Amino acid sequence: MFRFGARTGPGYASPRDAMTKGPREELIYVPCIAPAGRHDYLATVDLNKQQVVHRLVMPHKNDELHHSGWNACSSCHGDCSRRRDRLVLPAIGSSRVYIADVSRPRAPALLTTVEPEELAALNVSTPHTTHCLGTGDIMISTMGDRNGQGRGTFILLDGKTFKLKGTWPAGDAAAPFGYDFWYQPYFDVLISTEWGAPAAFSRGLDPADLAAGRYGTHLNVWGWTSRRLLQRIDLGAEGVMPLEIRFLHDPKQPQGFVGCALNAVVYRFYLEPDGSWAAEKVIQVPPKSVTGWMLPEMPGVMTDILLSLDDRYLYFSNWAHGDVRQYDVSDPRRPRLVGQVFLGGSIVRGGPVTVTRDTELTAQPEPVYIKGRRIEGAPQMLQLSLDGRRLYVTDSLYSPWDKQFYPQMVKRGTMMLQIDVDTERGGLSLNKDFLVDFHDEPDGPVLAHEMRYPGGDCTSDIWLAPEATKPCSL
Repeated sequence: MFRFGARTGPGYASPRDAMTKGPREELIYVPCIAPAGRHDYLATVDLNKQQVVHRLVMPHKNDELHHSGWNACSSCHGDCSRRRDRLVLPAIGSSRVYIADVSRPRAPALLTTVEPEELAALNVSTPHTTHCLGTGDIMISTMGDRNGQGRGTFILLDGKTFKLKGTWPAGDAAAPFGYDFWYQPYFDVLISTEWGAPAAFSRGLDPADLAAGRYGTHLNVWGWTSRRLLQRIDLGAEGVMPLEIRFLHDPKQPQGFVGCALNAVVYRFYLEPDGSWAAEKVIQVPPKSVTGWMLPEMPGVMTDILLSLDDRYLYFSNWAHGDVRQYDVSDPRRPRLVGQVFLGGSIVRGGPVTVTRDTELTAQPEPVYIKGRRIEGAPQMLQLSLDGRRLYVTDSLYSPWDKQFYPQMVKRGTMMLQIDVDTERGGLSLNKDFLVDFHDEPDGPVLAHEMRYPGGDCTSDIWLAPEATKPCSL
């Protein structure tokens, strides 16, 4: 059987290559956040057995592992010496960067660590998104300065030694805030997003911080070769907290989508004829009037988005409302809702929240049980199988916010669920036979966050134009 990690090269030649030739996923890596006083770890999950088969425990406490990324990906396609065998694990709580050796896919080992003092020396902190580069280096976005105030910039690690090389922008360039990013060499651009100041979001969501401007509203456009901040696109009040950003996978498409968390809005960003970049709102999830919540209007709180490898479907999660949605984006300017499923959330019937006005639903969703266990949280991180048929979901956002919005989930631990996808007509349905329950961990419940397949996935790989690559033999 052709398994993940079997390729000689680091990635696939094209999104279509990955979608049609990639194997069915067997393992998935999941950073798990432990309660204070315990150590976070990287869980290796056997998807066939639906259980954790290995735990790589971090040597320090209170790291807050979050997202992860690879040392090599499809942007390195054609360099057959590269191996996708190191997983980069930034910790947004401690500002450490762990490097895991995953050359033995079922038994990852800790290789080395970049310490927070090394980042502080560059006046950066709170590392978030990791992408490998075609040069062999690794780029990581950072969200704060050494004091935890907002500062959006990037660091570079050597892809072989994993030593910190410095910051990526030219000079001291930085955006006011940072979070996610995606680069597109064909159009000589990198676009980054903004969450907020670490000193603000680390204490939970406080409406006073929103009013004080401690959260971002911009897309930041950087020159890829010049390493300069060229343009800032203000999304305004509707676009508070633009988080996950996804270019279309087709490397010759100068457009993509960004999900803005607070008000659950999706913007399409695109290249104008004059060479500037712009954004237009294409999806908005209406808020619900409620009682029993922190505000009288409950927004969706859109926390993750992704695109299928064929760029046909856009998926996102509404962490407050509790639903996952599927949109047909064959026409990127006019997304069409084709699938939706509720998996917990704050508006379930019988909970503390009463919905008094809802322009979408006629009744509050019922609580969801799977294998006899109630979903206490709500869908958050998403990862799609390469063939687009299975969507995996975890429900932890960030432990301070988890404790604020879903305290029962924190007590019992999170879940990994699987949604079956109709790739022909659109449609989503919960697979009632699949559950990885992080309540049952040896030392107690943990919070599972982002997911990565050993062979690459829909949110880590960036492709170059076909003429810039050459095939590696299997």
